[in-house]
Amino acid sequence: MRRKQLLLVAGIGLLASSAMGQIFAPAEMSIQSKSCLECHQKLNPSLYQQWGSSKHFRGNVGCYECHQASPDDVDAFKHEGSIIALLVTPKDCSRCHTKEVEEFTNSHHAKAGRILGSLDNVLAEVVEGNKEMITVGFPEGVSAAAVNGCWQCHGSEIKVLPGGKLDPATYPNSGIGRLNPDGSEGSCNACHTRHDFSVAQARHPDTCGKCHLGPDHPQKEIYEESKHGINFFSKIDEMNMDNEKWIVGEDYWAAPTCATCHMSQTKNQPVTHDVGMRISWNNRPAISIRPEVSDAKMGLPGANVPWQVRRENMKDVCLSCHQTQWVDNFYVQYDALVDLVNNKFTRPGVDLMKLAKPLKSPIPFANKIDFTWFELWHHEGRRARHGAAMMAPDYTHWHGTYEMARNWYSEFIPELRELVEKGLRSDDPSIVDAAKALEAEIEKVLHTDNHKWFLGKMDPEEAAARKKAAEEFRSRYDD
Repeated sequence: MRRKQLLLVAGIGLLASSAMGQIFAPAEMSIQSKSCLECHQKLNPSLYQQWGSSKHFRGNVGCYECHQASPDDVDAFKHEGSIIALLVTPKDCSRCHTKEVEEFTNSHHAKAGRILGSLDNVLAEVVEGNKEMITVGFPEGVSAAAVNGCWQCHGSEIKVLPGGKLDPATYPNSGIGRLNPDGSEGSCNACHTRHDFSVAQARHPDTCGKCHLGPDHPQKEIYEESKHGINFFSKIDEMNMDNEKWIVGEDYWAAPTCATCHMSQTKNQPVTHDVGMRISWNNRPAISIRPEVSDAKMGLPGANVPWQVRRENMKDVCLSCHQTQWVDNFYVQYDALVDLVNNKFTRPGVDLMKLAKPLKSPIPFANKIDFTWFELWHHEGRRARHGAAMMAPDYTHWHGTYEMARNWYSEFIPELRELVEKGLRSDDPSIVDAAKALEAEIEKVLHTDNHKWFLGKMDPEEAAARKKAAEEFRSRYDD
């Protein structure tokens, strides 16, 4: 009963503000779209064929229905007698897909473009890049590393040139948090690739893998290692991916996909385009936070949906295949790993880096320790937590906690000590005081139960217990 109540609360939160009155499919193809097709069938035959296999084709939704624009739209231009825009935004899609766009707009996906002002973008624009890419929209130059890297997943800020043309530094771009000229955020095309807008494609893990892979968030690779991924790829023919109704445990049961867990319908929940409504930890920051906290920072309505509700939503998905004890025990394991990473490495690391600030160059990434710390939390810490969340032990351990530990003890702590040593030799009393404060905190951290083994100060009882366990292991398996 408790779980059903929580699910109901989440459903109300998602649906209460949805606009009513969707636009239904036209009775026949519009004159404008028929005119478009006369040329584009010849000029863009592949796009024409993709559209021809789509539900839009069967519903008489053609080129004009999506690309129509008002004369006062900043990206509008006149083409063959019609006012159109090249860019199709979530605002355009909302003319028919109101609920889906509202949910998406209230999600973290739609806000991915806000990374443009973050530390990550400093790397792409300054540390990795330069300003040698000159366009009309960027007369002073822009980094090609940011344009071809960060922006292609997170989304660019589309710049419109005279005549409705789009600046080449900002388009083509299907980044999921794209900042559109009509004020909307996001790109439906990120998951529903134009022009067939296949629901089967959006359900496939490879689609998510365009962005969710690599050293800092390898969810695609993690999924492939997990039992879920193994089952999916070995039983893909049993997944019924293109069925209109796609309820886990009813229309398919061989394996879950990313969409299954985060978006798709269950017997108790409708489809949602807010991928955060089933996530109970936000593992993006150095120190994990609850999702409602990050939603509040972004001013999203999810601030009113507590993590306990979201966890029950995800458990509802899990229980399609697993029994209650399995699901509950999994979350005990997952929470323990999140606590381990936060308590042993990232929380003390944040404190140490604050104390180290006066002792290093204020320029981001001008110090070796900046890279060391960034990779500790941004790469290795995320991999460990994401690996545990999706049950991929190799990513949790060897690509996660092992690499965190190796770099903490062999790089991070020695580099902090170097800063202390240099600071103590300074003629500036404030620098000397900062060095002493950092030195004291290093010693405090290393003398905690999490790290005192590094100083050779493991509790004698623990050392004896470990020695006994090792001897018992050898006696059991050695000849």
